[in-house]
Amino acid sequence: MGFLSDPIILSRIQFAVTSIFHMLWPVLTIGMAGYLVVVEILWLLTKNPDYYRHARFWSKIYILNFGCGVASGVALEFEFGANWSPFSVAVGDFFGTILGFEGTMAFMLEAAFLGIMISGWHRVPSWLHLLSTIMVFVGASLSSFWIIVANSWIQTPAGGEMVNGKFIVHDFIQAIFNPAALSSWFHMVLAILETALFVIGGISAWYILKNRHHAFFSKSFKLALALAIFVTPLQLFVGHISGEQVYHNQPTKLAAIEAIWDTIPAGESAPWTALVAPDIAGEKNHWEVNIPHALSYILEMKPTLSEPVKGLKEWQPQDRPHAISLIFYSFRIMVGIGFFLCGLMLFSVIQWLRGKLAIENITKQRWLMRGWVFAAPLGYLAVEFGWIVREVGRQPWTVYGKIRTADAVSHLPANTVLTSLIAYTVIYLLLFSSALYFGSRIVRQGPNLELPLPTGSNEREFVGEVVGTKIQKGEV
Repeated sequence: MGFLSDPIILSRIQFAVTSIFHMLWPVLTIGMAGYLVVVEILWLLTKNPDYYRHARFWSKIYILNFGCGVASGVALEFEFGANWSPFSVAVGDFFGTILGFEGTMAFMLEAAFLGIMISGWHRVPSWLHLLSTIMVFVGASLSSFWIIVANSWIQTPAGGEMVNGKFIVHDFIQAIFNPAALSSWFHMVLAILETALFVIGGISAWYILKNRHHAFFSKSFKLALALAIFVTPLQLFVGHISGEQVYHNQPTKLAAIEAIWDTIPAGESAPWTALVAPDIAGEKNHWEVNIPHALSYILEMKPTLSEPVKGLKEWQPQDRPHAISLIFYSFRIMVGIGFFLCGLMLFSVIQWLRGKLAIENITKQRWLMRGWVFAAPLGYLAVEFGWIVREVGRQPWTVYGKIRTADAVSHLPANTVLTSLIAYTVIYLLLFSSALYFGSRIVRQGPNLELPLPTGSNEREFVGEVVGTKIQKGEV
């Protein structure tokens, strides 16, 4: 329990707890905002009332997630100043500006149109409501872009240099579009969309299993599946590109991901390790299960390497990650979930083509529906384990190769950090429990299939009621 007296470890644990918890909410919020755009477009094109009622039903879950995301994200901003003040001082000219962009340019755009999207169905024209839904999605996606830019920059810093302990920006564009930025953002956006689609599909499958509104939820299930046809395999491809970026720009992280201790020189074949038991002190693996040549194909799509894969021994122990098992297995869990979701999507498409997802047959596909219910939380796990690989693999650096974590942390007493860690954990557990309670209530209650449609006559009726009320009160 020596870590309880180490403020560096406690600050890292605290930031990990707040980050992991906060990430749960925007993942679904952003992805579901995109789904709501598609549903609303289908409503306007087809005038099928089911799509309108789907938009109203799923927006309830969206609002709950949005609120939890806002509440949980505030702590992260405070931690940069409280727990990581030397880091904030050193890189604030760039890092702080990017976070400012996220707040003023992206979050405010999303928040500005949110009220219209949620409450404007009978108050504004249909085209304006659709525009509001689109802008909410654009704002949320833009928010993810700036967050990923900030994080990618500390992974592959560019666009300036350290001068007397402070990062001086020479090229702001180069810093924004650092080597990891675009591949990381595309990878995260697809992860967000994939997670949201399988959550929506999983909840829809639950209703179908319960034989509750199965005709209604077969539409949301098949729409989620149709979108997953494009998103799921594309995510695997972009994830591969992101891995290539790590290969070229963060060799210590790649060595930790693959538990490679000795350098594999160019011209040789590199095996891929499926299972391993690392020995940190002995700088070796106790045992490992390898697939010959596989890593060479993964990295370069050929049997031998044109560039060496550096082993962990190339760096001094203080300059390389130490949590090898955590990084190694977190990566494989993330990848394994990605392939499972892709396989589930492919099998579901086959069943769809066979006519098994037709209204009269879909309730009989119980094992398939159970598979989707099981898959509903897996996207979250993949995202969380992916970020563990990304952040723990960056150690011992806060800014890769430039600022060590030990130099970036504030000089706070360990008991102070421990107290705030416990407080955050308790608050987050309460918030998580509340979200599960209210979320389950929304799902148990189900959609309102009698909800009046926002037709022109309904809009005029609503306006007439409002005006009549104001006249009675003497306000008009």
